[in-house]
Amino acid sequence: MISINNITFYYQQKRPVLYDFSLRFEAGGTYGLLGKNGTGKSTLLYLMTGLLRPLRGEVTYNDVPTWQRKPEVLKDFFLVPEEYTLPAIPLRRYVKALMPFYPLFSQELLESSLQNFGMPLNMNMGELSMGQKKKVYMSLALAANTKVLLLDEPTNGLDILSKSQFRKALVGGMDEGKTIIISTHQVHDVENLLDHVVIVDTNRVLLKQAYDEDNRPADLEKLFVETLTKNTII
Repeated sequence: MISINNITFYYQQKRPVLYDFSLRFEAGGTYGLLGKNGTGKSTLLYLMTGLLRPLRGEVTYNDVPTWQRKPEVLKDFFLVPEEYTLPAIPLRRYVKALMPFYPLFSQELLESSLQNFGMPLNMNMGELSMGQKKKVYMSLALAANTKVLLLDEPTNGLDILSKSQFRKALVGGMDEGKTIIISTHQVHDVENLLDHVVIVDTNRVLLKQAYDEDNRPADLEKLFVETLTKNTII
């Protein structure tokens, strides 16, 4: 479904963030995207949505290059970046503006997600704290009901209760047709949600495996450290 083919990407010409890098995500399932700082995890998410374009190689979604930003591709993606802003307007007004871009937008999912986060539907987003804005944005992402949901460090800034609410909201928005990719360093916050694990380096995939009952390690963080230490392509 999402094919990343021999891409190279620089922010500055001194060193590549990604170099001759390839990876493929199949449709369906929840992937944990793990790697050291600076290995290009966030950049990968932006390349998948077409917000960035590789200098070499190509990223495609169902064989369509994502950099072309075609409507039939964009409607299937929703990205929750690590940092973002929301306009200081009522949530209902924002939802009305957002809905035309996402044909499968679900008011029911929005309301249930907000309920899971303990947030009201009637609110002015300009009056929210950063943690509350993250809950609202996550609820909007789930309500957009896209085939691909990309989350960059989704539990950063959330307290213990909010992290539990996040997991409940995400589970409530899952279905077999969705592909969810979570880039994170907080592996303990999300490991029970995952059914695939991908560990990446600047130019290679160090590990890609199912994360089910037959392949679930006792400690995902330990697996991550061991994989980086071995520095072996699997």
